[in-house]
Amino acid sequence: MKPVLLTMAFLLAAGPASITDAWAFELQGHRGARGLAPENTIPAFATALSLGVTTLEFDVNLTRDGKLVVGHDPVLLPHLARLDNKWITSPGPVIWQSTAEDIRRYDVGRLDPASRYGQTYPEQKPVDGTRMPLLEQVFALVAKSGNTTVRFNIETKLNPAKPDESAPPEQFAAALVQAIRDAGMTRRASIQSFDWRTLKAAAALAPEIPRVHLTIEGGNSDNVQRGQPGASPWMGGLDADDYPSTPALVKAAGGQVWSPFWRNVTPELVSEAQKLGLQVIPWTVNDPAEMERQIDMKVDGLISDYPDRLRKMMQARGMPLPTPSPVTP
Repeated sequence: MKPVLLTMAFLLAAGPASITDAWAFELQGHRGARGLAPENTIPAFATALSLGVTTLEFDVNLTRDGKLVVGHDPVLLPHLARLDNKWITSPGPVIWQSTAEDIRRYDVGRLDPASRYGQTYPEQKPVDGTRMPLLEQVFALVAKSGNTTVRFNIETKLNPAKPDESAPPEQFAAALVQAIRDAGMTRRASIQSFDWRTLKAAAALAPEIPRVHLTIEGGNSDNVQRGQPGASPWMGGLDADDYPSTPALVKAAGGQVWSPFWRNVTPELVSEAQKLGLQVIPWTVNDPAEMERQIDMKVDGLISDYPDRLRKMMQARGMPLPTPSPVTP
């Protein structure tokens, strides 16, 4: 691996802190370490820190009372949440329509073993009694670990087709920016989203915080929607068909990092993105052979449910590794 190093000229022009200021390659623990511990929880983040990652990747939702709760979906899911030791039914509570106290009543310390989702992560160790953490609790855990370099790649969860399930993008972005500033983490955090409306709002509020533009193309989950009439509602007002490639689209949106679904990555797109001054950090790569292939394409980092697998592969290739920060939840 020959990491792509940003020149000083680009850093000065870009304004916001580079997501890879401290490391040549980003080792990001997806939802903390979803393959090893309950996702998006303090035990998952403690696991990732104890293994050694450059970045904690996770999701947040805004509650009715203005709290940022860490969790992937705007609605609690039946394979993930229990109340009084019983799996909830679908649809579960909408976080935006609930208070943080309401949401933190639910136990998210294990996956339903009878669900297809639960069977996907056989190495995940349950931690019964675990609650969805507040963003401030994640910051506090890192402070407890003594790690002063680990980064936070924070995703806003909202869907333009379901406006009642999340805060308006401007309100969501404002709350997250304020929380990052209050914690003194503007140099260590980035804001990512599939819904680029929040990234546009965050850029206006805090241009110093890097923005990560998430994409997936093809199939039913396509947020770019190239070749379809009009602009995709996910793209913050931009029409993909006005640009020759997705890296060009991300550049036009003012992004610093392009984070594509790993199946959409090609050597040509990686090279183009980096020539445009973008970093390329695909998601979510769990197979060691695919990790090797992605790194051979000279990506700038990877997001994985299994940071232990990624560390092992990086070590075998002689790549620098972030220092572990053992911490208990």
